[in-house]
Amino acid sequence: MSYVDGFVLPVPVANLDAYKKMARRAGKIWMEHGALQYIESVADDVQPGKVTSFPQAVQLKKDEVVVFAWVVYRNRRERDRINKKVMSDPRLADMMDPKSLPFDGMRMFWGGFKPIVELNAE
Repeated sequence: MSYVDGFVLPVPVANLDAYKKMARRAGKIWMEHGALQYIESVADDVQPGKVTSFPQAVQLKKDEVVVFAWVVYRNRRERDRINKKVMSDPRLADMMDPKSLPFDGMRMFWGGFKPIVELNAE
């Protein structure tokens, strides 16, 4: 069974094109180092909840959208190996300077997940 890294973050609408460009570059780095899949998605049907929600989790502001993304790996060991390479890749370091990020990294959250159900179309 695979392993998944997921992350959620707010992106100002005015910075969405810059974010897409950065995400495309970052995704290529992950894929070059062995990730099986890299997906970045912008919220399309996400409402604030009464207790919690994607907008509440990132303290979404009026001029922002939520991005939900994930990276798929063969397994946890491969994820750890790939992420070590990605995090030491100078191309990623150049993109991740907190002063030039097109989003507020302090409101981003992420984690690694072990699937418990995995269905695929044939």
